[in-house]
Amino acid sequence: MRLASISVDLDEIRHYAEIHAIDGSRLPSRPIYARALPRFLEFFERHQLRATFFVIGADLDDEANRALLREAHERGHEIASHSETHLYDLTRRDRRTIEREIDAVAKKIEELIGRPPIGFRAPGYTVNEALLEALEERGYMYDSSVFPSAPYYAAKAAAMAAIRMRGDVSRSVLDHPRVLMAPRHPYRIGQRYTKRGDGLLELPIATSRLTRAPIIGTFLMMSPPRLAAALVRSAMDGPHLNLEFHGIDLADRDRDGLTALGGHQPDLRVGLEAKLARFDAVILECRRKGYEFLRLDEAAHALGSR
Repeated sequence: MRLASISVDLDEIRHYAEIHAIDGSRLPSRPIYARALPRFLEFFERHQLRATFFVIGADLDDEANRALLREAHERGHEIASHSETHLYDLTRRDRRTIEREIDAVAKKIEELIGRPPIGFRAPGYTVNEALLEALEERGYMYDSSVFPSAPYYAAKAAAMAAIRMRGDVSRSVLDHPRVLMAPRHPYRIGQRYTKRGDGLLELPIATSRLTRAPIIGTFLMMSPPRLAAALVRSAMDGPHLNLEFHGIDLADRDRDGLTALGGHQPDLRVGLEAKLARFDAVILECRRKGYEFLRLDEAAHALGSR
């Protein structure tokens, strides 16, 4: 059986202002939940698949956001943890802060859906031993943060350098370069989190076979449908295809009032209809190749028993 999973990081728009070191006061407060999340729910319903949503605990203080996530849960989607406040430098904080970021969001998710999360994705894909140990101690089934893509790593470093050159500072941080040596396919984490061992199950973000190009929503949404399908095919060589999207991947610059961010976020230059066509092509290609879509928790169950 060939398994694929779709996950969506519901980073609200303020986090993109922090990444690009721009004034977020001209941006709407919650377009990811109010506009993009309903589009994802409609898209998944149309394709009859269930996904995993990684949520930030601070966003659950808003009742409208909670209502949308309750709806997602009732439709069969997984609600997983993306930390309490999305600290980009979480792995550089002390152990107490790390534990607080994990525990606070877990409590809110349990109050929302009746059970705590069993999956975690770190802010900025950045993990370390202390964070992974804290997750394992709390009984998490899987982590899905490791992103072993040299092209992505280089692009992120270049973007952060450009921001510094204009005299600003991005909140984003670079992971340790050893992440680039991590396995591309699911593995039990060992020493230094990049090696195989007997620890927490890691479900790495999809990368291509030969170049380890990033196969994530940001790049797929900027590619014509045929190219998007070809990019996904380039990662189809393992037991699990882990396709990661962000809420902003189904945001529209003009309809959602994101013009001030458009010059910094290239994928916002692509209209919503074009993005949906690319997303359709990705799903159809996976199914054409015989992949079964499971939520990440379901995939972790299946892979962990192998």
